[in-house]
Amino acid sequence: MLNVDIRFSPSFAMATVTLNQGEGLQAEAGAMTGMSGGVEITTKAQGGLLGGLKRSVLGGESFFINTFTASAGPGEVIVAPALPGDIIHLPVDGTKAVMVQSGSWLAGEASVAVDTKWGGAKTFFSGEGLFLLRCSGAGDMLVASYGAVFEMDLAPGQTYKVDTGHIVAFDEGIGYEVNKVGNWKSTILSGEGLVATFTGPGKLWQQSRSPADLVGWLTAKLPFSRD
Repeated sequence: MLNVDIRFSPSFAMATVTLNQGEGLQAEAGAMTGMSGGVEITTKAQGGLLGGLKRSVLGGESFFINTFTASAGPGEVIVAPALPGDIIHLPVDGTKAVMVQSGSWLAGEASVAVDTKWGGAKTFFSGEGLFLLRCSGAGDMLVASYGAVFEMDLAPGQTYKVDTGHIVAFDEGIGYEVNKVGNWKSTILSGEGLVATFTGPGKLWQQSRSPADLVGWLTAKLPFSRD
């Protein structure tokens, strides 16, 4: 189990992971903000070269994952997401996998295997990056959100629609499909894009802000190129 201290939630969370000698932590490349002197870092493509390529092209994540190992006694590693928001300590119990939206996976124990799972053509064309990371095995991971993160527990047969930009993670056993809000005209005018419909039972984690909405807001403020 990860020995983790999450501070500055829910707006500017960062996590300090304390490692015993010999223990390791996998983290997204670029997530580390600081570490103690006795910690060694190795970098490799997840799942080998092909796995790293698949992760980079389809998962929207960095090509490499860093592994931090406390080789000279106890140590600590501090990780933080790129966008302001929260971090949750999410265990994987070995009985079922957890699907994590690609931009939300931050770090985890090496006992949790992380692999990409494409969300489908409709998801790809949504422009919101809903590529899913299948996290399986038994161990702990850290998952980040843009804004606050909140959990829903769906009952058997209960359905719930979520804008794809607000999805953080969900149990693999939950049924889901991605569809337009309505027809293409209403989709464009409503500004909602595509939504995912989830069907319980299982847990669903959402974030209160959407990175795609941030990109859209910033793009509208940028001056047009006059070249």
